[in-house]
Amino acid sequence: MADLTVRPMTGDDAARVLAIYQAGLDGGDASFETTAPTWAVFDAGKLHDHRFVAVDGDDVVLGWVAVSPTSTRAVYAGVVEHSVYVDPAARGRGVARLLLDTLIASTERAGIWTIQSGVFPENTASLALHQRAGFRVVGTRERVGRHHGRWRDVVLLERRSPVID
Repeated sequence: MADLTVRPMTGDDAARVLAIYQAGLDGGDASFETTAPTWAVFDAGKLHDHRFVAVDGDDVVLGWVAVSPTSTRAVYAGVVEHSVYVDPAARGRGVARLLLDTLIASTERAGIWTIQSGVFPENTASLALHQRAGFRVVGTRERVGRHHGRWRDVVLLERRSPVID
């Protein structure tokens, strides 16, 4: 991880962010989505203060993390849903953990008390990563949606901040 740094995501990162997103979608176990959105749609749906990229020494984006609000209701202002994606060629280098740690610090500074995500049960690497980063399994939503013609379950994960009361 010595050659990795994390910085805020910018519009200049759009092509790499969306390419990494699409690579994750193409793998089949990252999301119900099958096609990455346009940058305008992505940009509009993610909270700007909590979007980060991990880059190598040449400032090449190797992965990203971002959050979306879970609701527009004021009572849920401290609850966000996150996504984290890593370039397949950079997996196993600690990129996702570095991004999650950065996100956790950022959201806690902002008073966000819950980060949640849904992960396919077959994505065992993501489930293990999240549990190592302090997320817990809340439960499994069975047959919650169809993906490539078959029903898929989703494991609901959350991390409750120990510093926000």
